[in-house]
Parts: sequence; C-alpha cells; structure tokens
Amino acid sequence: MYARAQTAAPETSAQSVILIDADTGRVLHESNADAPMRIASTTKILTALVALERAAPDDTVTVKREWTGIEGSSLYLRENEEISMRDLLYGLMLASGNDAATAIAGHVAGGNAEFALLMNEKAAALGCAGSYFVNPHGLDADGHLATARDLAAITRAALDVPAFREIVSTKYHTGAGRTWRNHNRLLWNYDGVIGVKTGFTRSAGRSLVSAAERGGIRLICVTLNAPDDWRDHSALYDWAFGAYENITVTPETAVDATVRVISGESDTVGVRVLGEHTFLVPSGGAITYEADAPPFEYAVIVRGASAGTLTVKCDGDVVGRVPLVYAETVLRREAERVTLREQLKRAWHNAYEYNWFRSYF
Repeated sequence: MYARAQTAAPETSAQSVILIDADTGRVLHESNADAPMRIASTTKILTALVALERAAPDDTVTVKREWTGIEGSSLYLRENEEISMRDLLYGLMLASGNDAATAIAGHVAGGNAEFALLMNEKAAALGCAGSYFVNPHGLDADGHLATARDLAAITRAALDVPAFREIVSTKYHTGAGRTWRNHNRLLWNYDGVIGVKTGFTRSAGRSLVSAAERGGIRLICVTLNAPDDWRDHSALYDWAFGAYENITVTPETAVDATVRVISGESDTVGVRVLGEHTFLVPSGGAITYEADAPPFEYAVIVRGASAGTLTVKCDGDVVGRVPLVYAETVLRREAERVTLREQLKRAWHNAYEYNWFRSYF
C-alpha cells in the first residue's frame, strides 16, 4: 500500500478525474476514474502515439478530397496539398485539426476505421481495458469511449516518446504555410506544464489531459466533463507538488544488514543497493528501510551477486522495493581449500593402494 499525502486533494468540477506520478504510474488522486466516457479531442493523444510508431515525421502526405472538410476544428487542408507528417502532427496536437487526424489515419492505415483498429491494438497493449476507439479525432460516435485511468496510461506512454513530448510542449508552430497556437492555456498559465491536449464537444463537455514537472517530480492529470478544468488542474498540481517529494535510494544508502558467511575468509559480508531508485513520498514523512537478505551463505561469495531486497517505507507504508547485492567478494578460507585438496589426494591414494594390494594377492 502506498503512503498517502497528509492533506486531502482539492475538490474538482470533473465528473471523472485522475492524477498520477508519470514515472511510476502511481495514483495520487482519483474519482470515478474507471467510468467510460466521451473524451473528445483528447483522443488525439493516442492518434499521435500510433502515428509516431508507424510513420516517419518526414513522410510526405498528399491530401485526398475525403480527408478535407471534416467538421469541428480544422487545419483547412486542401485536396492534393502536400504536407509532412510532422506538420500534420503539430496541427493535430496544437490546433486540434480533425482533418489532420483524418489525413494521418488515411496515410498510415488507409482510413479512419482501419486506423481505429491500430488504436485499439495499442490501447490493449498498454493495459487499457475500459476504452474503445472508433475514430482518430474524437468527434462523438457510438462506442467511442475511454476512462480517465486509460487516458493517463496512454499519455504516460506517449510522453516517453521524445517527438511527442516536443510537439505537445510547443506553444507555436509554423509549417505548411500556416502558424498554429497551442490550445493548452496551461502552457502559459502554469509553471512547469509540458503539454498535453484539450478536448470539447457538446456531448463530452470539457476534457483536458495535462502533464507538469517540478523538482524532478513529473505528474499527469486527466479531467473529463470538467467545466472548470483549467482551475482543476492548477489546484491539483499545487496540492501534489506541495504534498509529495522525491527520495532517492542509491548504493550509498545505509542498509542495516549483514550476512553470516560459512567457511569464508571473512565471517560476514555486507550488502548494498543495486542502482538508483526514486520514489514519490509524502513530504516530511519518516523513511525507513527493511532488508530481506539471507541469514547465511557459504563461501565463495561474489561481489554484485543477488542478496535479497530492500523494502522502502514512508510512515510505515510500503512505497517500493529495490534489489540488494553483496558489497564484496568473500573467498573460502585457505585451510578449507587445503583440506579439500588433501581429502581428494588421500582418496585417490587410498584407492590406488587398495587396487595394488588386491592385484598383488
């Protein structure tokens, strides 16, 4: 069970909301996060992720007539216009172009329905069990639904793609003879925001997915059907950045554990943490460590070999576990090695003498 912040998260206007640690996926706050809902243009987060996996940014896309004139927000693409996949992605995520989404789907998969299959395949691979996608733009359609939890997981995966992160953090982009301004007001109004996507239809209401980073803490927030979404996200980030902090467990972290060594040149061997591990914990919480190492080992012991795990706790609650390794090599005692050689030598000698004796008589 993860340690919780001492202060409660603020109330929001959202019908569904989730706030997670982007590095681990740990949930810091949620309400109705597993309800499938209309998500409008936040759909385009998955559209961009699939496109970046299946097309090159430098691809030239020749716009077909059926990709133009799509209702809602638009880049006003023209039939036979040539535009790069890169510019389509910027137009998709900054200006929320529904025609851009349609052109991307057509170029990558041949059409919206075919591209939606790829979207659902990717969502399933990310463990998104509560969502189903029918189109690449998010315009209202029967069955096109997602949960706040799934949107957070999709966004977490997308932010691991450098090109996606660069696109959604851009305020303005000029390309294909156009200049687009990012619709995400938080990029201007909240310190540390790095994206991600707005959305609105009359049926879905206001949907917003954002990400913010301060002091090494990176968070993702999703609100669905939230009339006051800008304030909701700002308030949740203010709370989380104040209520949580990062701690880092390293090989230099003191581990109160030694392992008894049998037949070794040393009677005990120490253990240490393998690698560096960062955990988000409530600010000011009491951090404790519990080592689960073997009670004893037989020599030889090799430095760096597995030696159990270290459980990290904050105020008594488990926040994570990290691997332990042996801090040094311990060889078998010289006397033990000589005795073993002598035993083998005597065994061979005795066998030889016994066989000679039998052959003589």
